Amino acid sequence: MNLGDLASARSGDKGNHANIVVVARSSEAFGWLQNHLTAQRVADFFAGLSPSRVERFAVPSVRALNFVLYDVLDGGGSLSLRTDTQGKLLGTAILELPCPDAPSSLARQE
Repeated sequence: MNLGDLASARSGDKGNHANIVVVARSSEAFGWLQNHLTAQRVADFFAGLSPSRVERFAVPSVRALNFVLYDVLDGGGSLSLRTDTQGKLLGTAILELPCPDAPSSLARQE
């Protein structure tokens, strides 16, 4: 199971920093994500972008976790030569994060 089975995501830039919001598909999935989707886990997943740090903010009223990845955009939109200079694809990428310990009952039903 991947994170995309439990949540959706959006992302964007804040200068040289990226912002990723992960929104759980259910209250149960949000509870599991609060315990398992840590700032360190996100930092490890995006280690190839060399974030200087990752902060996590919980927004329980909308079942969301907001992550700020510092210094991952190689200078930001007007300076970077990276393909994704504004971090728009990071939300799509994080949905591929493996969640092998998540209960199958939390997966989206299609």
